[in-house]
Amino acid sequence: MLWKLIRHYLRPYSGQVVAVVVLQTLTTLATLYLPSLNADIIDEGVALGDTDYIWRTGGVMLVVALVQLVTAVFAVWFGARASMSVGRDLRKAVYSKVDSFSSEEIAKFGAPTLITRGTNDVQQVQMVLLMTLNFVVMVPIMSVGGIVMAIREDPGLSWLVWASVPVLLVILVILMTILMPLFQKMQDAIDSINGVMREQIMGIRVVRAFRRERYETDRFTDANSTLTDISVRIGRLFVIMGPLVTIILHLATVAVLWFGGHRVDQNLVDVGSLTAFMQYLLQILVAVMMGTFMFMIFPRAIICARRIGEVLDTDTSVLEPTSPRVPDSTDGAVEFRNVSFSYPGADSPVIDEISFTARPGKTTAIIGSTGSGKSTLINLIPRLYDTTAGEILIDGVPVNSLSRSTLTGAVGLVPQRPYLFSGSVADNLRFGAPGATEEDMWEALDTAQATEFVKDRSTGSGDALATGLESAVSQGGTNVSGGQRQRLCIARALTARPRIYLFDDSFSALDVTTDANLRAALNNYTEGATVIIVAQRVSTITEADQILVLEEGRIVDRGTHEELLASSDTYREIVDSQISQEELA
Repeated sequence: MLWKLIRHYLRPYSGQVVAVVVLQTLTTLATLYLPSLNADIIDEGVALGDTDYIWRTGGVMLVVALVQLVTAVFAVWFGARASMSVGRDLRKAVYSKVDSFSSEEIAKFGAPTLITRGTNDVQQVQMVLLMTLNFVVMVPIMSVGGIVMAIREDPGLSWLVWASVPVLLVILVILMTILMPLFQKMQDAIDSINGVMREQIMGIRVVRAFRRERYETDRFTDANSTLTDISVRIGRLFVIMGPLVTIILHLATVAVLWFGGHRVDQNLVDVGSLTAFMQYLLQILVAVMMGTFMFMIFPRAIICARRIGEVLDTDTSVLEPTSPRVPDSTDGAVEFRNVSFSYPGADSPVIDEISFTARPGKTTAIIGSTGSGKSTLINLIPRLYDTTAGEILIDGVPVNSLSRSTLTGAVGLVPQRPYLFSGSVADNLRFGAPGATEEDMWEALDTAQATEFVKDRSTGSGDALATGLESAVSQGGTNVSGGQRQRLCIARALTARPRIYLFDDSFSALDVTTDANLRAALNNYTEGATVIIVAQRVSTITEADQILVLEEGRIVDRGTHEELLASSDTYREIVDSQISQEELA
């Protein structure tokens, strides 16, 4: 998977890769040439007292060293640009893929691991690509070229190369084998710590309300300690690797000086050649060490690439139609035909054999006990999930035959959990209608009963919203109250002016007066559109043209408020329970 990702995303930057290969080759050849020149200076210049030869050869060494420096700098520059570009494209691909997921795939992976895979995992692949581009040419040329040049200087000491290199390789391969499972555990630990942090940040109010700071701190400490322990174990292995490699390098140097000294004494090799041989042996060992170190970071990169591949290879369960259809009319009629839906792995369907029609200009309300499938039913219309059986039609066309743009343009959803994005009020209102004018936005705010707290709050008092449409909104809308957040989300849907409005328990945080005023204004604003409301409070839906009563995923009764009071025991129980609660309150 790692090479598959790199090969695919590196292809657009093949020119930069070629430049890296050429420049790294020149750098390595220059590096290999320098010890030979140094040997010539010692044997031909210093030993014979030829000053002119020393100056001439020294000048050549300076030129070669300059070439080595320049080519190395540009090789790293091109390698960094190529690897950073691949990382950018890979992050974009992961983000785009996640953006196409339905709620089913999001729930399958979970937000913490998706964040890790799109950031930390991509960074690991990016890093191994950078290391590969920097060493992929240098390591083999340096190793093979160093061996050839060392043997050329003194064949009699070549056995030192064949003795030291395998020892170094065995040690590094053993360390790499131990590191592989530890890197897997490290990525899982990063997922875990991200999950704990995300829960604590998102639920900070609940944590403080129940005075669970110590418990959550302990949870974070456990996750943090796990990651720390794994990191320390990996660090210890790297600490061991350093001294072992250093010992081998020093032992090789001592061996060259010891055995080479005897050969110099016997006039079997010149001092300059011995010096060059020692430098070549060190270059070979360093190249082997760099190559093995590069392979040591591969295990973590391979694991990260596998995790990224899992995201990229996952197809969304909500597929775009190959031949989208366009409805003959744009009225906004919604029809359910024997619709059933089951969550993956569930024993029983959440929605079971539901059929009804929501007509334009009419309001359809859905009510039922908690867990009866109300929110699931309404989420099937914009295809946040796809039906397990049956079909949903908008203006006579199945929703899975409509293009994504057509469907989202027709449907405006106010989710059960209101969410605002960081930016301004205007940014949030234009989320579904980029071309909305200020007049459009103020009209939507007025309908949603949000004008007062957006427009009329005094400046200079530290209030969260004090500059009209340009008022700052924090991520998630945490700088406004629950009711204000809910009204802004309603205004966002109204600004888009869709043909179908879906309100998923969108009035639960409003007081009775605001609820009544909003519904009265909403009737005028949504005139001619199809309105479907999921509600907990009966008072919110008493004027609906059609009320569906859900129980265990089935429609057990339907009718107007008055009809259901007369004919539905389930509906009367809901009404009676709410009246009793109001009397108790």
